[in-house]
Amino acid sequence: MLSQVRYASFQRGAEAGWGVVRGSVLHRLDGHGGLPVGLKDLLARLADGFEPDLAGAATLPLDGLTLLPPIPDPAKILCVANNFHEEGKPAPDYPLVFTRYPDSLVGHGTPIRMPAVSDSFDYEGEVALVIGKAGHRIPHDRALDHIAGYACFNDGSVRDWQKHSSQFTPGKTFFQSGSFGPWMVVRRAMPDLSAATLTTRVNGVVKQQIALSRMIFDPAWLIAYVSTFTPLAPGDIIATGTPGGFGATRRPPEFLRPGDRVEVKVTALGTLANSVVEDHDPRREFFRKE
Repeated sequence: MLSQVRYASFQRGAEAGWGVVRGSVLHRLDGHGGLPVGLKDLLARLADGFEPDLAGAATLPLDGLTLLPPIPDPAKILCVANNFHEEGKPAPDYPLVFTRYPDSLVGHGTPIRMPAVSDSFDYEGEVALVIGKAGHRIPHDRALDHIAGYACFNDGSVRDWQKHSSQFTPGKTFFQSGSFGPWMVVRRAMPDLSAATLTTRVNGVVKQQIALSRMIFDPAWLIAYVSTFTPLAPGDIIATGTPGGFGATRRPPEFLRPGDRVEVKVTALGTLANSVVEDHDPRREFFRKE
């Protein structure tokens, strides 16, 4: 039985670190016993099954910490759209892939920001793959070996900016518009991700729910595909896509508003929860088109 499953990054005042979460405490391991200062530098070893020794590590209560994204500084965040078999939706031959920037994400418990320049702020519950071992042109049958772990992901999207052109980038990278966490669960603790279920709630009401077995392009396929055009490095993130039920798919549309609470839950991974606040911008009307 695995004793160390959940790895989290945190901030406490001016300090930042990482550790193993057990129950309501975090065993702080950054720099402990020769371990690296950043969790990203341990991912390759975690992918191979390494478990650090917790003996002598300081313990910190979780409720006194600000949880950061499990990997606060990924070099690449690659996101996938149209990745679930759903009634009435034809399966694409290839995934739609776009990027996010690291500063577009916050951790569990930190509010996500609804841009003042839009009234179309949306949620997308997903599962994120955390790359542990570097690779380029990774064979499909070895792709899972490159995963360090999995985490919940909210691909917060600004729909009108997403549709300003054929490129998704503006609507997917607003500052602190999405979230990632609360921790990373190591891959070997979830040998069959397809057995899990993804559920997204807004203010306690289920809006999205799907079995991960309904993915069109599974994690191994995505890693083989993505690594064909870009080398992957430890700490890179692949967000695997969201099912229907997000706000823009509803009639009438149901977009997020300040004070709302979004929860993304994945079986065995935990629940990522964030409230919504408005990110004020005096230029609110400048970019609007009648």
